[in-house]
Amino acid sequence: MKYCEEEALGLIETLGLAPALYAADKMLKAADVELISYENIGSTLVTIIVKGDVGAVSSAVEAGAEAAREVGTLTAKNVMPRPIKQVGKIVSVHDID
Repeated sequence: MKYCEEEALGLIETLGLAPALYAADKMLKAADVELISYENIGSTLVTIIVKGDVGAVSSAVEAGAEAAREVGTLTAKNVMPRPIKQVGKIVSVHDID
């Protein structure tokens, strides 16, 4: 298996769009990460996905999680350090350009 050696994926899931947007803003301001995707999962769940180096993604996810809790409901958060390429391929389908 091939790993993305220096990169990580960070995910924040919220109930509703307002906390997701606020979390995304805080994530991008907190660390040098790139917004990869946002997904409306259904049942008003919204997921924000960022990538960057492991330390930056960890910082961004913590900042985003705190922000989401301030204005709404955080349902999940996750940092995936060095995900295998197959996971990266799933996420790359949803790239924002």
